[in-house]
Amino acid sequence: MTVPSYQDFMLPTLKLIADNCEHKSRDIVERAADMLGLSEEDRQEKLPSQTQATYYNRAMWARTYLKKACLLDYPARGVIKITQRGIDLLKTNPEKITKNFLLQYDEFRDFQNTVNTEQSETNISESVEEQKTPDELIAEARAILTSHLEADLLSKITENSPTFFEELVAKLLLAMGYGGSEKDILQNRGKSGDEGIDGIIKQDVLGLDKIYIQAKRWSGNVSRPEVQKFVGAVHGQNANRGVFITTSSFTNEAREYANNINSNIILVDGKKLAKLMIEYNVGVQVKDTIQIKKIDEDFFIEGE
Repeated sequence: MTVPSYQDFMLPTLKLIADNCEHKSRDIVERAADMLGLSEEDRQEKLPSQTQATYYNRAMWARTYLKKACLLDYPARGVIKITQRGIDLLKTNPEKITKNFLLQYDEFRDFQNTVNTEQSETNISESVEEQKTPDELIAEARAILTSHLEADLLSKITENSPTFFEELVAKLLLAMGYGGSEKDILQNRGKSGDEGIDGIIKQDVLGLDKIYIQAKRWSGNVSRPEVQKFVGAVHGQNANRGVFITTSSFTNEAREYANNINSNIILVDGKKLAKLMIEYNVGVQVKDTIQIKKIDEDFFIEGE
């Protein structure tokens, strides 16, 4: 099943604490997930950022919105308790609690008006907003921006020369922590008889093991014969480690061949190359930094 929206967690959460006792927040999350019929597989689903389980994030946001509407309170760290307003609400037997439902409460309207003012220039549809938490929307927006950046990077690379691409690969490998210098890595460039080896990197700073590189700025798919030729060149150096990097992609046959041979040959296609450049800040720069802060629960515990 699809993991329920954060709004679906609101009513179960309130019902589970209807006894007016204090409850551990984590216990209520799990019991609400049980009420909604979530399987173990559902509970393994992660946010786009991979930082938290989706169901848990949605349950916690449901709790946050209920708190903003003064339907529950936090009497202690990690503990929640229903308020008199929450008890009164449950007496009316609501079929569902949604964000729009919570707008009947002044405190929640004030909270929502503040959020809407800060997001006045966003264009998020109500249907999407109902299903996803702010954490999910941020993660998805980041994924969209990253996807555009990856495409732009590959476009920029193909606009430059093959020599530039080889230099880019050398800079990337150095940024990733491999040993040597850019000059050392590109020492094979321009030499005849290299049989497709464009550079050599040291697996560690002491140079105890060498890895051979081929960098191809291609527009078409790299086929199995090209990979076989590179493997032969690596073996010709009495080695068995190599990295084949291209701006395009590899055919399925090429990947299967590389996976099935004894040599350790890594294939890096254009998509993976762009991701590595972003991860190691090669050819990109930070445009903006956004800090997302949360309450420091320990700060508010008296006597500690």
